[in-house]
Amino acid sequence: MESPAAAPAVPRPTTPTSPSRPEIPITTTAPVKRERRWSVAALCIVLAAVAGLAAAAAVTSAGDRTKVIAIARDVPAGQALTAADLTVAEVSADARLTPVPAADRSAMVGKRTAVDLRQGGLLTSSQLVAGTGLGDDKQQVGVQVKRGQAPAGTLSAGDKVLAVTTPAQGEQTDPNEAEAPPSTIKGVVVSVSRPDASGTVVVNLAVAPTDGPLLATRASIGRIALVREPRSN
Repeated sequence: MESPAAAPAVPRPTTPTSPSRPEIPITTTAPVKRERRWSVAALCIVLAAVAGLAAAAAVTSAGDRTKVIAIARDVPAGQALTAADLTVAEVSADARLTPVPAADRSAMVGKRTAVDLRQGGLLTSSQLVAGTGLGDDKQQVGVQVKRGQAPAGTLSAGDKVLAVTTPAQGEQTDPNEAEAPPSTIKGVVVSVSRPDASGTVVVNLAVAPTDGPLLATRASIGRIALVREPRSN
């Protein structure tokens, strides 16, 4: 008797294998953002550009200079300017400043000052008086004044003075005669020179044409003393 045939083997189903995952490196450093790198680079470029513009502006400003007239030494009011009183300086151009250009230096010689000028300052047109400071109907006489013949250090341009005739050397008056008032000439101070080693100064006076020759004669022999009148008059 034949034995029954063996049943065919049933294959086992295969379990699909999942694909292997890529290995991810482990790090403790935060990832660098590209956007931040670009921001820093852009800021550096902007700062460099601003610094370049500032440097260019500084160079331009330093080169934009002009030559003007400056005061080389103190000059009192009413004094005629000389070449030694003036010098040339370079300053940055500024619309708020109106100094006299250096090209006009020769034209400033002989001009009279309306105010005291101090060494190191810049000369402006407003500091000068028009012309010589004398009217058309006035004459100018220089009077040499020694110490004691005028108020010390108080005379300035524009002061009204009396030029008083002093007695001649050795002249004696009769004590029995009444003392007559001294002869005087009215004048206006135009300028006062710097004192010399002995303190003597030359005062330029503007006087009437009828008094000019007489005052010059008396001044030449040293018979003049000056009295300043009140400035309120």
